[in-house]
Amino acid sequence: MTVAMAALALSACSSSSGSADEITVYNAQHESLTKEWVAAFTEETGIKVTLRQGGDTSLGNQLVAEGANSPADAFLTENSPAMALVENAGLFADVDKATLDQVPERYRPSTGKWTGVAARATVFVYNKDKLQTAGLPASLLDLAQPQWQGRWAAGTSGADFQAIVAGLLALKGEDVTRAWLRGMKANTTSLQNDVATMKAVNAGNPDGGVIYHYYWYRDQAETKEGSANTALHYFKNQDPGAFVSISGGGVLKSSKKQESAQKFLAFITAKKGQEVLRDGDSMEYPVASDVAANPALPPLADLQAPAIDPSKLDAKKVTQLMTEAGLL
Repeated sequence: MTVAMAALALSACSSSSGSADEITVYNAQHESLTKEWVAAFTEETGIKVTLRQGGDTSLGNQLVAEGANSPADAFLTENSPAMALVENAGLFADVDKATLDQVPERYRPSTGKWTGVAARATVFVYNKDKLQTAGLPASLLDLAQPQWQGRWAAGTSGADFQAIVAGLLALKGEDVTRAWLRGMKANTTSLQNDVATMKAVNAGNPDGGVIYHYYWYRDQAETKEGSANTALHYFKNQDPGAFVSISGGGVLKSSKKQESAQKFLAFITAKKGQEVLRDGDSMEYPVASDVAANPALPPLADLQAPAIDPSKLDAKKVTQLMTEAGLL
């Protein structure tokens, strides 16, 4: 997959010394969200930021290929597996303790090599004319059962869904995950991504789908064109379907701008940075500095998500298992 390498330079007023530092961030987060972070950071610090935009997997693999020669100073992702990939290659510096202290332990890896910066919740979106509450799956695992054949969809080729599978693997192990993926292959319709899944469910074909929550809340806050006929089901009960995916941020060990890169990570996990999540239109969850979520969202603490160390999410094994099942 070709990585989009067009650089976006965002700048603001100079620092009191009359010059500003500059860092390069490989950004796999939504570009609009990161632009908001960058604008606020540059305004406060005078440090310019150049973004190089791409996907979780493609940028993670690129960092591994570049190694110590990477021009990146920091890395942001939508999901944790790409962060774990870069961490396992030994490419991250330790995150400053003051930054880690801003983020509760459950929303960052135990290693301290990177940290959570935002979160998104797994949900089952369903067509209200096709499914009633009593007919909803009690567990993500139920969707591999014969009664769900042809009745649900997912964006199987994307990093979002593969992170959910990584959560299942971490919780239930390889045998359960392999069996579930076989059942999924028999039952599901593979679509391009979460938005395509939501729109298909909204149109009534299929009945439901597995997505991240914020796509639905964004559409509900705007035209409702892709979600008017749907509702969300939260699995809760520490079910694999209640998986909360952590968006990550880390500083590259090879960076020659360590201080500025650490400042950037500190800023987006501090109150001002997390308020961008609360007040903006991303509809993702803040995870740090005691900032509450957008009022439209159910509180993150109420989702009863399973506890998973995000550094243990194994993207390579997920790719192997999904390929074996014929889903990739």
